This record gives sequence, structure tokens and C-alpha cells, in this order.
Amino acid sequence: MPRVSIFNSPLLLGFEQFEQTLDRISKMPAEGYPPYNIEQTGGNSLRITLAVAGFAEADLTIQLEDSQLLVRGRQTDDKERVYLHRGIAARQFQRSFVLAEGIEIVGAELDNGLLHIELVRPEPEARVQTIQIRKRSTPSSDMDVTTRGRQR
Repeated sequence: MPRVSIFNSPLLLGFEQFEQTLDRISKMPAEGYPPYNIEQTGGNSLRITLAVAGFAEADLTIQLEDSQLLVRGRQTDDKERVYLHRGIAARQFQRSFVLAEGIEIVGAELDNGLLHIELVRPEPEARVQTIQIRKRSTPSSDMDVTTRGRQR
């Protein structure tokens, strides 16, 4: 059954990218690890905080691919350690967030097992544009009147 799009309205021009983003989000796998918070820290600023206990700065990467923020963690097993019980797994993860257009990543900080990623949305500029209306040019009047309506 085809999906009905909310962007099918003739009044919504150029919103195809939003529909593609919604499709991409709906196909993303449900991720449970690591847990995270998203908080608003100001009028136009956000902070994503991921609980990454046991990960060092060298074990983490943060990348922005198009409008998708990807946070990856990969720990290497210490071969010299002998565990009697291992309840804290050294597992890798990938957590992704789709960012709205215009959101910028200001920085990231690792503090006491929490990875903080600071985001900001710059104020959009007010934009008013006047479009000039041109007069449509008329057909050339220097054509010979006798050949104008004639067919061969």
C-alpha cells in the first residue's frame, strides 16, 4: 500500500528533502546503547550527552555526514587482563542523530564517562526579496505579412 505523504500539497514546494529525511529516520535501527540525553542549553543551543563509561577519547569518533551526526565507539580488549567475571563488556557502538539544516556542531568534550556534544542553530536572517515582473516580448513585427499565415 503506498504511503500518503503530508508533503503532497501543491502549496508545499521544495520540501522533498524533508520527506527523504523522514524516510531515512524511519529506517534507522532502534539503538539502545549507549544511553543519551538531549537538552536545550539556550535559546538556540543544544547538548547531546552520551554515557560512554570506559571509553577513552581515542576510542571515540564524531563525524558529520551530510546532515547525520555519527558517534562511534570502539574499545580494544586488553589481552593482559584476566577476568574472573566480566560484566562490563568492551563493545563497540554507533549512535546516529539526524540534524536539521543549519545546525552546527560547536564542540565535544569527554568528562567523567560522559561525552558532551554542543550544537547551535544560528539565527536565520530575515529575507525579503522583490521579484521584478517583466513584460513578455511580442513576436517580431518585421515579418512579411503575406508569409505569416501561409502553409506550404
